[in-house]
Amino acid sequence: MSIGIIGSGQIGSAFAQALARNRIKAIVANSRGPGSLASLVADLSPYIAAGTVEEATQADMVLVAVPWSKIPAALAGLPDWGGRIVVDANNPIEAPLFKPAELHGRLSSEVFAELVPGAKVVKAFNHLQPHLIAGDPRAEGGNRVLFYSGDDPQAKREVGALIERLGFAGIDLGTLAVGGKLVQFPGGPLPSLNLVRFN
Repeated sequence: MSIGIIGSGQIGSAFAQALARNRIKAIVANSRGPGSLASLVADLSPYIAAGTVEEATQADMVLVAVPWSKIPAALAGLPDWGGRIVVDANNPIEAPLFKPAELHGRLSSEVFAELVPGAKVVKAFNHLQPHLIAGDPRAEGGNRVLFYSGDDPQAKREVGALIERLGFAGIDLGTLAVGGKLVQFPGGPLPSLNLVRFN
């Protein structure tokens, strides 16, 4: 399964580091173009390559991690996603003010899903701090927990399998309506927790 990453900030870069550590290839892209990613891909070569947003979105699974206010522009003009998996790793809050976005009572994943028509959206990789995603998932004799949720069972299985391959303990929280609310930051009860599962 090919993997694309849209966004080279803390979460996108941490996800790229986790992939490279496990020798999994991906294309990473941002709004500034491939040239701006030279230092990131140099550190993660040969597994992580720089590309355009259009190239990254052609992958079977695409993780999107972009500052909340910039998501609409980052995804504008892209063709229908055609049933491909899109991982929503975003939080409706951003630096420097860290003021929660106005969602009018909706979940951030609901808002996000409307921006990726035709995609199978899975919420994941948003609730752990970036250094924990990039670092060794083994902790205290167990494996660090990564939650995920979504409405398409097959898409969730694919994301869950990737999470396990990266060395994390994946826990399926159910649908976006249920799981998305639990991991939404701010507001959900789970983003503040760094949990370990023991086998």
